[in-house]
Amino acid sequence: MPDPTSSRGATSLETPRLLLRGLRSDDLDGFAAINAQPEVMRYIHDGHPLDRATTAERLAICQRQWDEHGFGLYAVEIRETGELAGFTGLAVPTFLPEIMPAVEIGWRLGRAHWGRGLATEAAQAVVAHTRAELDLRRLVSIHVVGNDASARVMVKIGMSLERETVQPDTGRQVRVYAMDL
Repeated sequence: MPDPTSSRGATSLETPRLLLRGLRSDDLDGFAAINAQPEVMRYIHDGHPLDRATTAERLAICQRQWDEHGFGLYAVEIRETGELAGFTGLAVPTFLPEIMPAVEIGWRLGRAHWGRGLATEAAQAVVAHTRAELDLRRLVSIHVVGNDASARVMVKIGMSLERETVQPDTGRQVRVYAMDL
């Protein structure tokens, strides 16, 4: 039986400090630890931390994304130590129907990895790969109002504010950033 959390279609990408690679089943504990951090999850979906079982379900969804779309989320690993820092990559933002069809670039790093430019470095690698290898013309990113650090990453990678709206399933105010490729 295939491993539901390995990303067979993922291409590995490298930056000076990071390895972006396919998600593996042995990433579950690391992702569960990141998703259990209230500070990390404050601006994700409804703002609540995720338990290990829910994280396992999300990893399986990530695998399906690669299979269904030819893109998805990468594990972000610190090259020097091999430590799992979080993830970055592409997804289809069905939670915000008014912007569909769309492809979203996003990231999530554990609290210990904030403030070092790692999200920007990882996202820039994904944008470069997307431009060179994927047949996409546009990317969006959704910023929950208040998550200023994430909005700064969006601007640093070349995105501009496109609209403000409300996420229907949570009622949260969001800003949609976009960029042409």
